[in-house]
Amino acid sequence: MKKEAVLSKLHAEKVVGIIRADSADGLADCAKALAAGGLTSIELTMTTPGAIKVMEQVTSALPDFIFGLGTVLDAETARAGILAGAKFIVTPALRPEVITLCRRYSVPVFAGALTPTEIVNAWEAGADAVKIFPAEFFGPAYIKSIKGPLPHIDFVPTGGVTPETVGDFLKAGAWATGAGSALVDAKALKAKDWATITARAQAFVKAVAAVKG
Repeated sequence: MKKEAVLSKLHAEKVVGIIRADSADGLADCAKALAAGGLTSIELTMTTPGAIKVMEQVTSALPDFIFGLGTVLDAETARAGILAGAKFIVTPALRPEVITLCRRYSVPVFAGALTPTEIVNAWEAGADAVKIFPAEFFGPAYIKSIKGPLPHIDFVPTGGVTPETVGDFLKAGAWATGAGSALVDAKALKAKDWATITARAQAFVKAVAAVKG
């Protein structure tokens, strides 16, 4: 899938499910549970043990999903993730060398930033969107505030995104959002409670649809 198609799908779905796990066990089933609820864009964080190996496995087993690699701090990790099948890369902070590497491979990259200066620097470095992190401390109002003077920059707030707040983030001007524990709860993941994860995905999809409608 080409870069433009990946970005188009992420933008249309509006919610990227962020999976942080203690082990790789059950991650493919978790992805299927999310898909059953209507979400097929997933960020697997580097904090998951053996994340690169897991990326190889899930991208091979689930080719119709869009898997990205998150918590990427250096170009070497970004390259390994891309070669393992990651369709997009996410950083928790501004890492110019990661942005450069992703542009070389024509892979979307969302660069982490918070302040206006960091946001502009990330965008000018070539990020396809800026991950506003941690978004829970400032909420949708912060997105609306910075969108005013920076309307040309696409924002992906992450942190504090729930079925109750995702609509407000989108109305404030978010291009898409990243949802972690409010979507994939650690206890549900560990217990392999796929029904709960599917229900949460459905709640997010319903909230997004309400905004689109």
